[in-house]
Amino acid sequence: MQPPPSTPEYGALPQYPIDSVDNALRLLVLFGERPTLRLTDVSRGLGVASSTAHRLLAMLQYRGFVRQDAATRSYVPGPTLEQLAFDVLRRLDARTRARPILERLNAELQETIHLGRLEGSAVHFVDSIESSRALRVVGRLGRSMPAYCTSTGKALLAGLSCEELSQLYPDEELTRITANTIGTRTELRAALADVRMNGYAQSQEESEEGVASLAVAVTADRSPRLAITVSVPVSRMSDATRKEILERLIPAAEELGALL
Repeated sequence: MQPPPSTPEYGALPQYPIDSVDNALRLLVLFGERPTLRLTDVSRGLGVASSTAHRLLAMLQYRGFVRQDAATRSYVPGPTLEQLAFDVLRRLDARTRARPILERLNAELQETIHLGRLEGSAVHFVDSIESSRALRVVGRLGRSMPAYCTSTGKALLAGLSCEELSQLYPDEELTRITANTIGTRTELRAALADVRMNGYAQSQEESEEGVASLAVAVTADRSPRLAITVSVPVSRMSDATRKEILERLIPAAEELGALL
């Protein structure tokens, strides 16, 4: 048997590695390299006994990551793995399609633009273009923040049902990030009702002091939950600025929704 590699491909070896998990993940990588695998292929590829390879395949088959072809007895990717790959590609495609729209908003408004995605009770910023002005909001690309304290998150949370919201926030009390952060689930529900009524969400120094923002959710049946946000130094967020931003932000979100 060929022993598994002693040096991992990415990062440092965990202090307490779990061989069964490592073998299962390496098995999934094998399916990315070959369209079909037999039991002997898995055994040789992982450097494990046939009995171990069979147990790994059985568990992955149970979870839908692989399925066994009845005619050839070989294993092929299952519905769970195919759906996972499709979802990842769809998210990457959404960011690609959004980029020209974000760039246009950035050029027109000269403010920082974000594209955010809802991940559980957090919002994850998947793209960001900073303003070219000296006084500007710093981009949040790659960062995750509690959804309830950002305009991006509130725009996305407004699309959830009461039951879904309760599952995300089972407790009444919410952690305050700044003095202006929403502090209770009751306050959050009221804020989300305003978002639904107005068609956009706003934040006034709720996630970061000195920052104001406006966000609009992107409506698309098969896309991840996304929202486009314009972030502005609070000193520049006048009524006139808010109106100008919304006049461009709302059509931009509608345009992206039509592309997804």
